[in-house]
Amino acid sequence: MTTSASVPTEPEDAISARGVSPDGTVTDRLVDANHRYAAAFTDPGMDARPVLHVAVVACMDARLDLHAALGLELGDCHTVRNAGGVVTDDVIRSLTISQRALGTRSVVLIHHTGCGLESLTEEFRHELEMEVGQRPAWAVEAFRDVDQDVRQSMQRVRTSPFLLHRDDVRGFVFDVTTGLLREIDPA
Repeated sequence: MTTSASVPTEPEDAISARGVSPDGTVTDRLVDANHRYAAAFTDPGMDARPVLHVAVVACMDARLDLHAALGLELGDCHTVRNAGGVVTDDVIRSLTISQRALGTRSVVLIHHTGCGLESLTEEFRHELEMEVGQRPAWAVEAFRDVDQDVRQSMQRVRTSPFLLHRDDVRGFVFDVTTGLLREIDPA
């Protein structure tokens, strides 16, 4: 098990090869990219309501390019991402605001193959406590069976009393090697 203190980092030359100067940071690179983006930016005239009335909950894994994988355009959906794509209280909070204040009606849940949460356990919290002297209040939400975790996530959405629209909730596993979605039967 690794905590933040022992996570390996990329070699400096690998970062430099992708456009970060040795004396700059990754954040500097992102800010520079934003300046180039803003120079050509024009206000698309949209409001915060998604055109497709859908919210997508997915893992934060960098291999998932949700807009490309789902054929989405700017303004089509709300996207909520976290480690594992887990439906936590905060995800329910975001979905509730998405539905009640901004008009979404459908929820799509996307987990993926090779997720890092499959190799963690709740022991991770104990290791953090030993390292920093305080146990996190949040659960790791680790899992061994990605299909079952998608089912559990669908169930959490379908049973939340805060959500108005619980009939169009579908769950998928994204295969990181093929790019294909596999739908999970909620039963």
